[in-house]
Amino acid sequence: MSTLPILTVRPGEADRIIAGHPWLYANSLFPPAKPVPDGALVQVMDTRHRDLGTGLYNSKSKIAVRMLGHDVAKLDAAFFEERIRAALEVRRRHMAGATCCRVVNAEADFLSGLIVDRYEDVLVMQTSALGMDQRKADIVAALQTVLAPRAILERSETAARKFEGLGESSGVLAGECDGNVTVKLNGLAFAANLLTGHKTGLYLDQQVNYQRVADLVAMRPGAQVLDAFTFLGGFALHAARAGAAHVLGLDRSEEALASASANAAANRLDSKCAFEAVNVFDWLKAQTVAPPHEKFIPRWDAIILDPPSFTRNRESVPNALRGYKEIHVRALKLLRPGGVLATFCCSHHVSAGVFMDTVLSAAFDQRRILRRVAVLGPSPDHPVIPMIPETEYLKGFTFEVVR
Repeated sequence: MSTLPILTVRPGEADRIIAGHPWLYANSLFPPAKPVPDGALVQVMDTRHRDLGTGLYNSKSKIAVRMLGHDVAKLDAAFFEERIRAALEVRRRHMAGATCCRVVNAEADFLSGLIVDRYEDVLVMQTSALGMDQRKADIVAALQTVLAPRAILERSETAARKFEGLGESSGVLAGECDGNVTVKLNGLAFAANLLTGHKTGLYLDQQVNYQRVADLVAMRPGAQVLDAFTFLGGFALHAARAGAAHVLGLDRSEEALASASANAAANRLDSKCAFEAVNVFDWLKAQTVAPPHEKFIPRWDAIILDPPSFTRNRESVPNALRGYKEIHVRALKLLRPGGVLATFCCSHHVSAGVFMDTVLSAAFDQRRILRRVAVLGPSPDHPVIPMIPETEYLKGFTFEVVR
């Protein structure tokens, strides 16, 4: 018989857990019969005393329990080793040649509150939940057993930690590394600092899409390509290698663009790539205003729109959609007939259907007809569990301009 503290869900709350969503909110639970330590492993039951599984408890968080599954009686290095091996097997099946990938993607790998990214022989882990944070030593031990990295770094700096009663935490957890690494994405080299770079150092979720968009550019030898919100030049460098004559990358961060320029030079693509530090909205607007009595002539064969999230909550979605429509109206005016538009949205508050409607509304305003080429999502190392909408944050489309 389990000796774990027992928590009972209120009527009507069990179905979501049974279906696979791992979060139990505080108002979904009856108050515990006895005090439960924050971070403790608990057993969850419904009102008919049926076992719903086990999870990690935190009274300070709106997410009171993060479910881990059934038959989890003990959280130790062996447990994490088993889960990490299972997650790694998914990556080996779907991204066999990748030397950089997300090894653990929190809820999508049934380890809510834990992210682990692999950059060649260095791992970066991030905890956003109290229960995981308390077990960092076991997680590090499991990662050393499974992957034998040169070093394990921590970048636990997300805003979500404050809702768990946690402060920021970063540094070297094991081994030695000053943070500077050179990683390979689809055979291209990118320099990153894993201790100071954005997120855990780089964005890995577009790794497969970099190549898919580049393949469309390759069908248009000598293409003029615009990579808006280029960051470190991921799409830009892939497009240049694919045969573009010229690629212009735009971003407001001068620091990011300095890295993008260095990456282009390191891959001997600097003769094809240029980068400008601008407000992308203002730049697009300026480029789509023709002088009086002059006909506007589109100049780009491919445009990539990969902006940061325009919304962090549901209340701001209407404003975000206006922003998304604005950049698509401008981009479609700049594209030549037959050109390619690759566009992405990284907010889970905006569904793929709503995002598609926004693009099509912009096309209607510009009297452009689009042919959809592909529906895109995150790379397979960021798996999507349909019953957990939060895992399906990145969505994208590629279109050809018919006329």
